[in-house]
Amino acid sequence: MALQKFLFNPGINKEGTDYTAEGGWFDGNLMRFRQGFPEKIGGWQKSITESYDGTGRKLLGWVNLSGTKLLGLGTRTKLYIQEGDDFNDITPIRSTTSAGDAVFAATDGSSTLTITDAAHGATAGDFVTFSGAASLGGVVIAAALNQEYEIDSVPTANTYTITAKDTSGDTITANASDSGNGGGSIVAAYQINSGLDVFVDGTGWGSGTWGQGTFGSSSALSDLNQLRLWSMDSFGEDLIACPRAGSVYYWDTSAKTLGTDRAVALTAVSGANLAPTKGLQVLVSDVDRHVIVLGADPIVSGARSGSIDPLLVAFSDQENIAEWEPTATNTAGSLRCSAGSEIISGLRARQETLIWTDVALYSLQFIGPPLTFGLNLINEGVSLIGPNAAINTPSGVFWMDKKGFYSYSGSVSPLPCSVHSYVFDDLNEGQAYQFFGFLNKQFNESGWFYCSSDSTTIDRYVVYNYVDQTWSIGQLSRTAWLDEGIESFPRAAGKSSSVDYLYQHETGNDDDGSPMDNVYVESADFDIGDGEEFQFIKRMIPDVKFTGDGGSGQQINVVLKERNYPGDTLSTDQTTSFTATTTKIDMRARARQAVLRFESDDDASSEVRIGVGFRLGATRLELRPNGKR
Repeated sequence: MALQKFLFNPGINKEGTDYTAEGGWFDGNLMRFRQGFPEKIGGWQKSITESYDGTGRKLLGWVNLSGTKLLGLGTRTKLYIQEGDDFNDITPIRSTTSAGDAVFAATDGSSTLTITDAAHGATAGDFVTFSGAASLGGVVIAAALNQEYEIDSVPTANTYTITAKDTSGDTITANASDSGNGGGSIVAAYQINSGLDVFVDGTGWGSGTWGQGTFGSSSALSDLNQLRLWSMDSFGEDLIACPRAGSVYYWDTSAKTLGTDRAVALTAVSGANLAPTKGLQVLVSDVDRHVIVLGADPIVSGARSGSIDPLLVAFSDQENIAEWEPTATNTAGSLRCSAGSEIISGLRARQETLIWTDVALYSLQFIGPPLTFGLNLINEGVSLIGPNAAINTPSGVFWMDKKGFYSYSGSVSPLPCSVHSYVFDDLNEGQAYQFFGFLNKQFNESGWFYCSSDSTTIDRYVVYNYVDQTWSIGQLSRTAWLDEGIESFPRAAGKSSSVDYLYQHETGNDDDGSPMDNVYVESADFDIGDGEEFQFIKRMIPDVKFTGDGGSGQQINVVLKERNYPGDTLSTDQTTSFTATTTKIDMRARARQAVLRFESDDDASSEVRIGVGFRLGATRLELRPNGKR
């Protein structure tokens, strides 16, 4: 019986059936295709041991003038700058009370404290920091009160509750002596309101009846009624950030101290003149260095209106973050998209900024005074599924629309996709604003993390190798991504046991110190002579390159599956473990159609699973015709 070499076509192909995809790979998880061959993706580990609060939605890396690496992180509740091993909270302060405006009330035997503050404006999940409070008289001492608290509930517009804690964070219970109110020197500093962790239907533009109410009212976006998304960019060594539909904030690296100071509203920057008070997104244009706010509030009668115009593009004077009033002697100004009802997102590309509305794609290009920018309609009929679903790659800009993938490198083209139906027939479009694109330039990969149809949180990814033009799929939960850039490895936001961490990817072969589970790639069905005869499979000669620290002790499984007709359910004929020293695998299988699956040996001991990486080559099978039926 002759050996037959199987060189399966690269990439996952799920557009047809697993029979019509013969000669290729039909399914996989946590595998990539590199130079045509499947291999296990790189592992990940926590980049630092410190966790942060809230789901991470945006990452930005930059270097200050002294050469220090900084990382901006925007979450559902907070804005951080990571320096070294610490997350420094720079969340802006929304408002600060006068002394005595806020008072405490405790109940004997309860850990719940009620704070009364007229028109506090807080929502559950917000953070407030108290200072100047005196002891309530019992166990709830001044030191316990004068610290940061997360608000538990908001019973009324004038009250909210917190859970009392000591300075180490442990819950404390009030006693009968805690009858005071904290005194008349209490000051409450409220951080900006937290956003939602998932998108809630009926929020944002268009949630009400079309044409009802004044523009910017009733169904208008706010930073309270929608999924919390951040946009960020660096302005020199400084940070600008904007929670979608919220204010634009500024962190002056040279003037502020991490661990002490907080970001401030752009309107509060020294010399600020008619800076936008709200926006959907902030970014800095390439080369010409203008700060751009998409969906800014317009200038009306010499002042910002305070209500978002979802199609307005506002830009500052060149190299001037403070000046926004258009004059004959500066380059500040604004333009308005004409197609659509809302700007979804903008992305800095090569000497232009791409802007997607809900129905069109625009190019914003610097043309110089007196107009500053030109806004050109590139394509009408395409959009963006979510604000973070576009990626700038060395091969052009790729993005995810509601019904497909697209590319742009001077013109718009659909991106052929061999997993299109798999992705778009099984995604939760209602959570599309959570979806985000990512770049992994080391492996020529662009991809998207998204929610499957049964999930309200991200649980899947799809990857396009823009050099090999192959697709792969997988299951993994990440909420933000930053390519290697100033660091040696990509970083991503994720959770471990409901705790939020930053992870360093493409390091090792494991899942944060544990073996990576459910790694596999599975072929489409193959047969002999179009299935006219049964095939008898006697043995397999594997061609697998193991990588990692385990050497010859590492092992994976090969699974042989079979069926006689395309409509039959695949049955597993045998599962065999093998290592780097395995020369052949004996088999005895008879069927019209067969499938090969290579997978991690999830049931094996940790010793042969930890550190295992592998890459497949050309598998050979000894098979022959074995009669008809």
